[in-house]
Amino acid sequence: MTILLIVIHVLVCIALIMIVLLQTGKGSDMGAAFGGGSSQTLFGSTGASTFLSKATTGAAIVFMLTSLGLAYMSSHRTGTESVVTETPVPIEGSALPAPGTPPAAGGSDSQPAKQSE
Repeated sequence: MTILLIVIHVLVCIALIMIVLLQTGKGSDMGAAFGGGSSQTLFGSTGASTFLSKATTGAAIVFMLTSLGLAYMSSHRTGTESVVTETPVPIEGSALPAPGTPPAAGGSDSQPAKQSE
């Protein structure tokens, strides 16, 4: 289920980027805010909402829903997968202590720091 949601999320993200890049600029709207002639129209200079603006709205809604779904699914995992509780696998030739044993005295961390003269 998570993989399907991630695939949908990525596809909608790419579609949203492409739809936004295909839209024309709205530079005339700023001119209308400062007293331009196009401020007399009801919907602005572009008219009612176009197919691309409706597609942008739909893609944005799907993007937000998949984002919320992925966040919910990642916070409510049922497995006991944790890096902290995982037992380390000893590498051949290394001397790892058994889990639960205290570190050995006299290790590299227990040497006193050298004082500068």
